[in-house]
Amino acid sequence: MAFPSIYPTGTTIYNSKKAYSGYTVFPSNKGALLIDMNGREVKLWAGLGGFPNKILPGGYVVGTTGRRSPKAGYQDELALVQVDWDGHIVWKFDKTEKIHDKGEEPRYIARQHHDFQREGNPVGYYAPGQDPYTDKGNTLILTHENVFKPEISDKILIDDKIIEVNWQGEIIWEWKVSDHFDEFGFSEGAKNAIYKNPGLRKNLGGDWFHTNSISYVGPNKWYDQGDERFAPDNILFDGRNTNILAIIDKKTGKIVWQVGPDYTANEAVKKLGQIIGQHHFHMIPKGLPGEGNLLVFDNGGHGGYGDPNPSSVTGVDNAVRDYSRVLEFNPVTLEIVWQYTPTEAGNLLFTDPSKFFSSYISSAQRLPNGNTLITEGSDGRLIEVTPEHEIVWEYINPYENTFLGKFHQNMVYRAYRVPYEWVPQLQTPEEVDIEPIDVSTFRVPGSVVGAGLGEITTVDGIDPDRIAKERQEEEKDPDGQANFCTITISKKDVEDK
Repeated sequence: MAFPSIYPTGTTIYNSKKAYSGYTVFPSNKGALLIDMNGREVKLWAGLGGFPNKILPGGYVVGTTGRRSPKAGYQDELALVQVDWDGHIVWKFDKTEKIHDKGEEPRYIARQHHDFQREGNPVGYYAPGQDPYTDKGNTLILTHENVFKPEISDKILIDDKIIEVNWQGEIIWEWKVSDHFDEFGFSEGAKNAIYKNPGLRKNLGGDWFHTNSISYVGPNKWYDQGDERFAPDNILFDGRNTNILAIIDKKTGKIVWQVGPDYTANEAVKKLGQIIGQHHFHMIPKGLPGEGNLLVFDNGGHGGYGDPNPSSVTGVDNAVRDYSRVLEFNPVTLEIVWQYTPTEAGNLLFTDPSKFFSSYISSAQRLPNGNTLITEGSDGRLIEVTPEHEIVWEYINPYENTFLGKFHQNMVYRAYRVPYEWVPQLQTPEEVDIEPIDVSTFRVPGSVVGAGLGEITTVDGIDPDRIAKERQEEEKDPDGQANFCTITISKKDVEDK
């Protein structure tokens, strides 16, 4: 789909009466960046990485000190740190593994990637009465470990390892994905595809599962009602390359709840629909609207393993979709409670699916007023939408990264909204509403609004207002339909969706 080369950045929409106002943090190419609702950059922790960045009460930020060379390791961060307002490191972890990279002295690094959680809060964002600790407590960290498992593949695997460390940095619990290969229910076709190509990353090994989110289940109504699968200490995680969402029993290490990789297994998962390459899978915390439901950014793009098909001759990345979905669904029935897709955004799936599409990264956060903060990561777009799907805040990341010398991207891995009181060092900012611009008359300097400037010719026998009138009549017709090159869509089709 076409994408404009020139577009506004920063905050482009803000309805202060409908939005949940606070500060928003995200990792930028300058460091960990904190902005207010009008896009004012109120704090930058320069150079601090974020995979992701998270704000803790008291104006602390958690991030990373740097990354391992991409020629030596795959998405490995050096150290996970908690930093105070003035830039002092008050907590640090880097003792996952001692590495010996070519040309460098041996050193310990965290090998952290994609996610972490601090005790006190299950998901890393604001929920009433569940503040993350800032001076004590354990930290759940997603890390890497290279393993050789011939029952999975004859290639070295970049395995995902979840560890829990105490305040002193001691590892007190760990769990590796590859140890549970037989629990995931892969088909023979999927096993064959994984064996031959477990997500190979050149010389670095196979990123076969690619876990990209971990969180605690946290207090919830399902456990209160006696469902042990949702014990508060249990851990949710997901595999982007396998299209799997699951929960670990923290006491036994067993998988006790799972969706995927087979989305035809029963009627419930068929109705949920194929989830592909998802990110930020977690349970909405107690005290927030939708509490106890699962929230996930279902990216689309491609992912999963299985039998070869026209989209995947090898069976790797064998599920394909050209748009994204944010799904809120019941973990017991798998019923979709709320969603945001191109359709809810006002676009037809046939004509404009890419108008809500991020094939990688991205996230969704439930806010206290019932709105959802969505990071459409690949295009650096952050939006806050109401339960009725109205966009009440939009921000476009103005900062681009350059890759391989010529490719430019303003991607945002994941953003979080925090209440003003979590950052006591700042005065509550002035909030100024921003009305959506009229794009039909918005112009850059030197361009003009051309309507009506040229000569208008009336053609013999043709009503000059014919096109507008026909459109109006078609819109009035309750059984109206639209014809495109390869599809016919009726009003009922859209309403049924």
